[in-house]
Amino acid sequence: MTETLTESHAEPSVADAEALLSDELLAFLACRTPDAWVDWALENPELLLIDHAQCEKKAASTAMSLLYRYVDQPLLLTKMSQLAREELLHFEQVVKLMEARGIAYRHLSASRYAEGLRRHVRANDPERLCDILIIGAFIEARSCERFARLIPHLDAELAKFYRTLVKSEGRHYEDYLMLARHLTDAPIESRIAFFAEREAALIQEPDTAFRFHSGVPA
Repeated sequence: MTETLTESHAEPSVADAEALLSDELLAFLACRTPDAWVDWALENPELLLIDHAQCEKKAASTAMSLLYRYVDQPLLLTKMSQLAREELLHFEQVVKLMEARGIAYRHLSASRYAEGLRRHVRANDPERLCDILIIGAFIEARSCERFARLIPHLDAELAKFYRTLVKSEGRHYEDYLMLARHLTDAPIESRIAFFAEREAALIQEPDTAFRFHSGVPA
């Protein structure tokens, strides 16, 4: 399976793949994905795809929960409806890829990444919604960055698919951040900086189980 994941292809170098990312997105993240995680991902191709599918499903679920909770926010309803549909399409696409490669979708325990961010969400609105949207922006931005880091090492089919995801997840990052600014009266830069520091720590700290958003191998 690893050989299939990394067979020869004509995808870009690491520098070229990173060029798929906007300067704003790269500046938003406080660190880049460590090389150790990339190596870990290539050693666990089945887990990479299974957890990727799971992440897409969770992203759709998050968008749907916001649709149900904040029914008085028309812009949020529009953006989250679009996002949920796109994330579910991505889920279907990943499962189809897995099926073609003989990988069975199964439940995996969650990484500490999302919970490590959400534990800092403030209890009451509008601060609660602001934090959830900022966290959504970080999750989508990190996903983009990780897709770009992986692209140069993948087989042609998977690399091409991840290139399309860089674009769509980049839009999701922009939408989450736009909504956080639009729906919050007070400046949000201090909260962005707060979560940037914690997100970077989660990305760089050791983990015992590989996941799409895990840290480095312990």
